[in-house]
Amino acid sequence: MQVEQRVKELVEEKIADRADLFVVRIKMLKNGVLEILLDGDEGISIEDCVAVSRHVGFHLEEENAIEKAYRLEVSSPGIDTGLLMPRQYVKNIGRNVRIKLEDGTKREGKLISATESEVVIEEIIKEKGKKAETNEVIFSMDKITETKVLISFN
Repeated sequence: MQVEQRVKELVEEKIADRADLFVVRIKMLKNGVLEILLDGDEGISIEDCVAVSRHVGFHLEEENAIEKAYRLEVSSPGIDTGLLMPRQYVKNIGRNVRIKLEDGTKREGKLISATESEVVIEEIIKEKGKKAETNEVIFSMDKITETKVLISFN
């Protein structure tokens, strides 16, 4: 069984009683870091990350699932990590995002809604000498290569 799959099973086992928490990504990196990214509909606490880390670490050691040296990192996605799954989009409705599409174009706007298949943003169009207009734009999830939440310090 692949390491990532076993880790996913262990994480889901640990958070089974917490419907508000979800796995974003599990990845064994080439530098020996086993990265587990978790999130929650209302965020995730350090205590939650610690509990998952202890559970996963204990079982991986008991099963001797990873033969080489590794470092286990359990955290929430940082602000520099793009949105990776529809549930993260829903969590960030109302925030400003930058969407990068397959063709390389980038669009910015306020995230209005999100489903498994599409994302809707409200884009502000400013033309010189004209009043700014807002347009709702729909993007298919399969055309999006990256979405990042824009942080405002105003």
